[in-house]
Formats: sequence, structure tokens, C-alpha cells
Amino acid sequence: MYREDLVYKDECYKIVGVLYKVYKELGGELLEKHYQKAVAVALRAENIDFIEQYPIKIYYQGKFIGISLADFLIRMPGAEIILEIKKNENFGIKNIKQVDNYLKATKFKLGILANFTKSGVKYKRIVNLKR
Repeated sequence: MYREDLVYKDECYKIVGVLYKVYKELGGELLEKHYQKAVAVALRAENIDFIEQYPIKIYYQGKFIGISLADFLIRMPGAEIILEIKKNENFGIKNIKQVDNYLKATKFKLGILANFTKSGVKYKRIVNLKR
């Protein structure tokens, strides 16, 4: 049973289910780019709308300074969620800050950081508290 107060709990549950399906078939020994492509295939199979390599505009003092690319923007009714795929054993602060920065730049509520590891797929929900 999961908590009722989670942001986009049902949508997150569907996305995490896709991640587990990919891991179940591919295991934890591939490169990050292979997991990204497999996740795209699995999202399509589940009829989940998404944009791969979603461009996020970065501004400094109101001036455009560049673009960062999030692995996925998942679009579900009433929810837009950033999904970032990594191939790490642990959740590094650099990766967590990366997703947090994406959320701040886009004003989206939720990001999911997914790590494909030798022992399974692990994920962390990152909530944008500064919306």
C-alpha cells in the first residue's frame, strides 16, 4: 500500500512499472543509452505519452543562456513528470540536483530519477517544492 499524499502517485506507479519491466528483461549490465531506448519502447507499449530528450530552456537574470535535455517528459492527464535514467549503483547528489534543476526550470511538480543497477532498478521521487 502506498501513501495517499504522494504527488502523482498513480502516474508514478505506472512509470515505475515500466522501469521494472525493462529491468526484468534486460537486467543491469547494459549502457545507460540502451535503457533509455528500452524505456521509450516500453512507454509506447503502455500507451504513455512522452517526449524523449525534452529540451529545457535555461535562463540567467531573465536572459536565455542555453538548453539542457531531460531524458523524458512523461505526459499524462493532469500530470507532467520528468524522468531521468542513469546507470549508477547509488543516487549521487549531482544527479538529484540535475532533476531538481529541471523541475525548477520547467515548474513541473515531480521528477523521477531511475538507476539501473546490477541488483535491480531503483528510483527516487523528486518533488518541486518551489512551484
